[in-house]
Amino acid sequence: MTALVTISLGSNINPEFNIRLAVDELKLQYGELIISPVYQTAAVGFDGEDFLNLVVSFNTLISVQDIAAKLKKIEDGIGRDRSQPRFSARAIDLDLLTYDQLVLDEPGVQVPRHEILQNAFVLKPLSDIQGSTCHPEQHKTYLQLWLEMEQHADRIELYEMSFD
Repeated sequence: MTALVTISLGSNINPEFNIRLAVDELKLQYGELIISPVYQTAAVGFDGEDFLNLVVSFNTLISVQDIAAKLKKIEDGIGRDRSQPRFSARAIDLDLLTYDQLVLDEPGVQVPRHEILQNAFVLKPLSDIQGSTCHPEQHKTYLQLWLEMEQHADRIELYEMSFD
């Protein structure tokens, strides 16, 4: 049985180029993607260039652990510097957000990812492509959660970028 997987992508170092590389690699690995609109947001936790953020989803038979490991390899291939502080500029950041309705918290894999409920730059694009899907712990749809967050969310602006 296939699992519906969602992944967030973010970059503030040559972001258009690096996000396109990541999307192309995800397509090669997992096939057809549903791709959210791209949003521009301020850096969180440090002073830096704005980030471009989006979410993709796909169906797969691959295990949650194998997906998490593959995302790290894709990040490394694009030039992610793991020696930098947690809150710093990024060539690419790929986070596994959800794996169907699985709830799991183990080293290297946390689904659903807590950032879904904390950051507009994760929840808004997720709600754009999976709005009617329920969060496995909150028992509300991602659209309902976004509407609750929207009034107090940090700045998030639509950014024109296509993936044709």
